[in-house]
Amino acid sequence: MHYNKFLNIINFRTFLVIVLIITGLLQFVLMFENVRGVTYDIETFELAPDTIRSAKTVEDTFKTEKERDEAERAVEQVYVFNDETVEHRMELIYSIFEIVLDVRTDFENSNALPVETEGIGVEVKPPSKETQIKLLREKLAEITESQSQLTFTDDHLWSLLTSAKSDLQIASNTIQTLVKERLNKYITKEQVNSVRNEIENDVRQNSNIDPTLINAAIVIARGAIVENYLLDQAKTDELKKQARDSVEPTRILQGQIIVTEGELVDREVYRQLELLGMLDNKASYNPIFGLIILISIQMSFLYILFDRSKMELTKKRNAVLVTSIVYALSIILMELMSLIVDEFDVTVAFIYPTALATMIVRLLCNDKIASVVTVLIATSAGVIFQEGYAAVLQMDIALYIMFGGFASIFFMRSIEKRSDLLKACGIVAIINVSFIAFYLLMIQTDYGLMELLFYGISGVVSGLLSGALTMGLLPFFESAFGLLSTMRLIELSNPNHPLLKKLLTETPGTYHHSVMVANLAEAACEAIGADGFLARVGCYYHDIGKTKRPAFFIENQMSGINPHDSLPPERSAEIIIAHTTDGADLLNKYKMPKEIIDIALQHHGTSTLKFFVHKAKEQGKEVDEAMFSYPGPKPQTKEAAVISIADSVEAAVRSMKNPNSDKIRNLVHSIIQSRVQENQFDECDVSIKELKIIEEELCKTLNGIFHSRIEYPKEG
Repeated sequence: MHYNKFLNIINFRTFLVIVLIITGLLQFVLMFENVRGVTYDIETFELAPDTIRSAKTVEDTFKTEKERDEAERAVEQVYVFNDETVEHRMELIYSIFEIVLDVRTDFENSNALPVETEGIGVEVKPPSKETQIKLLREKLAEITESQSQLTFTDDHLWSLLTSAKSDLQIASNTIQTLVKERLNKYITKEQVNSVRNEIENDVRQNSNIDPTLINAAIVIARGAIVENYLLDQAKTDELKKQARDSVEPTRILQGQIIVTEGELVDREVYRQLELLGMLDNKASYNPIFGLIILISIQMSFLYILFDRSKMELTKKRNAVLVTSIVYALSIILMELMSLIVDEFDVTVAFIYPTALATMIVRLLCNDKIASVVTVLIATSAGVIFQEGYAAVLQMDIALYIMFGGFASIFFMRSIEKRSDLLKACGIVAIINVSFIAFYLLMIQTDYGLMELLFYGISGVVSGLLSGALTMGLLPFFESAFGLLSTMRLIELSNPNHPLLKKLLTETPGTYHHSVMVANLAEAACEAIGADGFLARVGCYYHDIGKTKRPAFFIENQMSGINPHDSLPPERSAEIIIAHTTDGADLLNKYKMPKEIIDIALQHHGTSTLKFFVHKAKEQGKEVDEAMFSYPGPKPQTKEAAVISIADSVEAAVRSMKNPNSDKIRNLVHSIIQSRVQENQFDECDVSIKELKIIEEELCKTLNGIFHSRIEYPKEG
């Protein structure tokens, strides 16, 4: 009572959000331990309490960077020999001596010019030593400023200015020869000073150079020596980069042993545990956030699925509750199984009933909801059954459940008896075993006979458990939510049901009429996409109220006596009209599903018993048509609307003399039009187009039943 009041207060979307939030929270609590992982309270230089393996694969960036640095340091620097160095340095030496000779020539020419001096007259006065040295230094400045080794003292310059030209030429040639000899060999930056020292010794020991020029020659020779084996920085950097890139990232792999039990936890082991988030104070919350995201996605899919559903509100609310409960129960079952997974060397999860949730949701809701639930449960199973050192999702189990679930959907489309469910379970078992065979072949592991036998039995047990648990749980869901499943309809369609036995024995004519109406209604419902099986079973019970007063209904009057002939029309109408409410009372007494009871109440809608209205008028009575009308309600569903038409059509055609195709079509059309004009279909969602389809289907079925027969000659 309180539950119904609560549902009346809130709208469907609010109800849906509340249910999904509760379901999501329950799923989070159940699956929390599956993603939290194992952590340890360990300090450095303690003994490991257990053999600790990596729970995931991560890159060890510290080790990777260290190895890359080592690879970079191992790369030798790349040098290239500059063969142009010799030519450049020869030009340098030549230029120095040329400048010296030019300056000397300038001073020699200036010595020949007369210079006026006061009181003495004209005389030739040579430039002073300082002037000559200064001038030469200025001339050499362009060279010496760019060559730090060429540092000439005044004595060096004066010796160059005062030596004979022939000595200068010999010194220039000798220095060039010595320098060229040295520069033709590789000289690195580190070797420059030693080579300069060597060439200095060569100059000192060379007898061709005038002693007065030795010091100046040493400066020139040392300055001419430079590195010619140069570092190719770009090439070196490229090789270092290649060396770094060639080092693959160092990874700690899932399942890799970090430290064995009793081993000392040194700094390196502690660093790896810290990196893996396996220390109590360094545990990562990322998997928990990941689980929240996964559950949010799953609940979002369910929200969109139900929010867009076109089901009637009450059915939709029941479907939400059924789906959430089945989903939660599946998670709980998987969690219980996951507790024993680690105790076995084989994959125990293959025993899980893959099609259980799918079958229940398929039977109580519909295919679409069952398909979505199958995918969501498979995804959750991948997380729950994820072994400690496997991937994020245990994909083999996820696919196993998905294939088993979808197999049940495809092979449960037409279930009209319990054997059909058993067949579906058999198909699921075959799919399960086939998938396990695929799994075993793909992992390329050798298994013994007992292990193979276990896996084969697991697939079969999974399929059979799916059916057995479905059949066992269905009654609880049906009772709790007042749902009508296909299996329940199968039970109700059994001729041995007490009410059908009562109908057959007490009102055989009504029983036959009900069966005929069932054939018509089922075909018409299936033609417009309504539930044909519900219509068939509903027809079996729609006139069960006639068992209270069977003789007042023409199909049960075997003696030819009609009790209505002696009754006033008001009383006759009351008895006829009462069969709908009498039937509902009887069905309630036997705790029949609401859908069946509704059909019994609605199959005449609020139509009027025109025969008795006419009879009352003929007797001169003032007629209140309300007394001659059924209480209703009008048909609320397509199935009830179709049954109301089929019921009238079957009775009318049965009473028709010599029925043929045209007569049947005209009769069916007139009955449907009459119901439309009486507004009997205003409260259900049957369309004009669907009414035309119903008309065609009823005509086709009736023509098959009342087809023309050959008139055989009488025997003499």
